[in-house]
Amino acid sequence: MRPAAIFILAPAAIALSLPAPDAAGSSLHRDNALEQVIVTATREAKTRSELAESVGVISEEALEHIAPAHPADALNRVAGVHVNNLGGEGHMTSIRQPISTAGVYLFLEDGIPTRPTGFFNHNGLYEINVPQSAQLEVTKGPASALYGSDAIGGVINAVTKAAPEAAEVSLSGEVGADGWQRALISGGNSLGASSAYRLDLNRTASEGFREEADYTRTSLSGRLDSQFAEGWDSKTVLSYSTIDQSGVSGLEEDDYRNNVQKNLYHGDIGYREVEALRLSSELAYTPSASSLITATPFIRHNSMAMMPSWMVTYDPNIRDTEFSSYGLLLKYRRDFERGEMIVGVDADYTPSEYREERITVARDGEYFVDYARTGALTYHFDAEQTSVSPYVHGEFAPSENWRLSAGLRYDVFEVDYEDQLGTPNTDPSHFRPVSQSRDYDNLSPKLGAVYKLNDNHQLYASYRHAFRAPTVGTLFRPGSSEGTTELEPVTSVSQEVGLRGIVAERVNYEVAVYDMTTENDIVSYIEGNDRKTTNAGETSHKGVEVSVQAPVGQAWELGVSYAAMRQQYEDFSYVFSRFDPSCYCMVSENLNFAGNAISRAPESLANVTLAYTPQWLNGLRMELEWSHMGDYYTDQTNTQKYAGHELFNLRATHHFAEDLSVYARLSNITDERYSTYTSNQVGDADLSYRPGLPRSLFAGVRYRF
Repeated sequence: MRPAAIFILAPAAIALSLPAPDAAGSSLHRDNALEQVIVTATREAKTRSELAESVGVISEEALEHIAPAHPADALNRVAGVHVNNLGGEGHMTSIRQPISTAGVYLFLEDGIPTRPTGFFNHNGLYEINVPQSAQLEVTKGPASALYGSDAIGGVINAVTKAAPEAAEVSLSGEVGADGWQRALISGGNSLGASSAYRLDLNRTASEGFREEADYTRTSLSGRLDSQFAEGWDSKTVLSYSTIDQSGVSGLEEDDYRNNVQKNLYHGDIGYREVEALRLSSELAYTPSASSLITATPFIRHNSMAMMPSWMVTYDPNIRDTEFSSYGLLLKYRRDFERGEMIVGVDADYTPSEYREERITVARDGEYFVDYARTGALTYHFDAEQTSVSPYVHGEFAPSENWRLSAGLRYDVFEVDYEDQLGTPNTDPSHFRPVSQSRDYDNLSPKLGAVYKLNDNHQLYASYRHAFRAPTVGTLFRPGSSEGTTELEPVTSVSQEVGLRGIVAERVNYEVAVYDMTTENDIVSYIEGNDRKTTNAGETSHKGVEVSVQAPVGQAWELGVSYAAMRQQYEDFSYVFSRFDPSCYCMVSENLNFAGNAISRAPESLANVTLAYTPQWLNGLRMELEWSHMGDYYTDQTNTQKYAGHELFNLRATHHFAEDLSVYARLSNITDERYSTYTSNQVGDADLSYRPGLPRSLFAGVRYRF
């Protein structure tokens, strides 16, 4: 990775601190969760009691106490949610789905997708300024009719902080193991009588605990809130991030056990440089007390230069991807005596360019140490994607105890692809589609119901269709696979029932049971020396999720999240070619994995926190966290398993005054050797491990003035 300036504020650095606990011991979870405000479902504030879906929330107060170095630190507290750490802020996600790079999740900022359909990035959360968010909301399973492609496993929405009504400035400085440095700067003020602004800066740098694994990010965001006439409001949000991340290799068993710092990629091998810009402006008009019209134009611009680390052994290349999006979200809500109706349309136009150049890679033994550009382009194409998605969402309360909801969304996509190389394709290892147009559509019905058993307990149920469209890269960068332009969207049907409430005005709980079936899954596999991609069969995803937050006496609080999953192949087969040493030849066989567990699908997830807020030292909060990852099979054959792991983390925050606090966290207290991602190819006995963070200490200071 290229050298980058690394800076941090001195320990006298400052940030908005948590409110000091009162004598009774304040709680991050004490409020009635049924009344918790959630904005993801309809892009407007709704209480949890109105939603026929399971939503996990990480509040601003919780985010400040967690001080997440990686999105996983916060999100993995939500029942059934697992985000792994691939180095820097790189990650894969598992929500009612296996751990994978598949585009079955929708990442939002203030309800707006951070990327357009067809450009999913499994590392997409690093394009969001997570630690300075006002709230994180995780909708598990398919979302409402307001959201389209990719919202299968779940939706993660980062809510930005509102502009302050009076002047405020806050700073935070943090240092830690392996050269970890972070500065968070935030400030804002009113602008006259009707507007206010906020600016946030996040500068993070780390050398990483493995060799040559340095990482830097800079995120700048701004928000302008205005009320420029009676009934007229606007919210303008600007987000800009740059990420510079080194490549980190997987390790075989012996190195994973005995030489965990080892990294096979040196120099710039496997690098990733990302630039992400988003600008949106929501204009809201309230013509009457019972209606609302919102129009939200937005633009995005993303560029990424990267060397795919997983391809350096068989197809080394450097690729440059760039896209710009121009979109508009229109929505009209009308309230009635017993419900509401929302109609809207989302439109998005995204031109993009993709260039891929062959490189040669130099090795020193098993290490990849350098590369040289050849100037030979394997791919160079433009793709223009246009999507128009009308939808309708209605809610109706036929009685005091019932609230019914229904929605319907129709997504229409057209992609115009143009090959820029022009010369005939003669390379069978890099099939290049001819210039063409591709279009597809999808109709997604949504149904839900909430039944109030009494003031403190609710039942809810939902039935939802969802889908994900093939990405532009999957369609038009096929490698050795022909026919990828014929790929169809993945479809999913999900059914869910849940029970939630509060016991004795102190214990919040939620239990959700779901059954999801996915068809036409897009699968990549190795046939001989070639990588193939196809729609392959049907998978089943079933599970139960439980979350409880309960005070224990005056000074203790217990938080429990648990999920048990059963994910398996229902109809999943393809032809597989392998080398047979007995005849020194390639043999082909039809592999059918029906009935097997889905590879890299954990059987259980759990997170338990025990927080202590002593009365004898006002302002102190300590928390012990246990994080559990269950075992999973590493490939479709179900012949090898990763055994899972148990991690313990300790956090402490002490408020010396209303404006000054210090905090620390000790990650992986027991120095557990664990893998954040373990896999192997079908027919390969050697497992590849991505080692997780060893025992590490971090500390910081916050101050507000």
